[in-house]
Amino acid sequence: MFYKKHGYPEEGDIVLCTVKKILFHSIFAYLDEYKNLEGMIHISEVSPGRIRNIRDYVKEGKKVVCKVLKIDKQKGHIDLSIRRVNNAQRISKNQEYKQEQKAEKLLELIGKQQKTSLEKMYKEIGEELIKEFGSLYNSFQNIVTDPKSINKLKTNPKIKDELIKKVQQKIKPPEIQIKSILTLKSDSSKGIELIKDLLSKIKTKEVSVNYISAPKYSIVIKAADYKKGESIFKKIQQIIEKSLKDSELGGELIRNA
Repeated sequence: MFYKKHGYPEEGDIVLCTVKKILFHSIFAYLDEYKNLEGMIHISEVSPGRIRNIRDYVKEGKKVVCKVLKIDKQKGHIDLSIRRVNNAQRISKNQEYKQEQKAEKLLELIGKQQKTSLEKMYKEIGEELIKEFGSLYNSFQNIVTDPKSINKLKTNPKIKDELIKKVQQKIKPPEIQIKSILTLKSDSSKGIELIKDLLSKIKTKEVSVNYISAPKYSIVIKAADYKKGESIFKKIQQIIEKSLKDSELGGELIRNA
């Protein structure tokens, strides 16, 4: 990626690195997202257990996701760890990197249409977007949901208009999912009707309900962000609780981890 942050990350941050040099007991790596920063990974922070050959785990040029353990700004030392990054953090960081690459290519495309370089596009608008929204991809997601969110940026209106147009064409609106399992039972002769009535109250354009096997149903909420998703989930909980209390239905709603 062309753009790099100035300064230092925070201790505990998850960062993407490229292995620069491998020694017998340590690894030196570039911090990809930061300008002119390198860190050191001690052999004990590569993987749990005894390591016979550090090169069985890493190679020069390989990208690795690390956790920042300690920073000494006076000496310019940064201690990193590979083994303290869990699988979810690793997946999330790699996904974030891929998203930022995608966003940068889009910025480069707009630059070509404006007959200017990627470097100049960063100076023109990219750096402002990153300062305002944290990353290019985050800024593009904000533009998809609210094109007016970049109105306050001091840049060429023609470039802003083209950016909005291209982002809306290429970037999907953000979406999160909240999944749960609903179990419903009834000994009433009207049990089937009661269940159908309850499920019809839950279904909306954001909520899908699918039959798994008696007596279980899958409920999936799709929303633009977690705040809205949580609000929908609470409404569903209230509907179910009221139905179970007021009718001859038994059951429970269990949210997936």
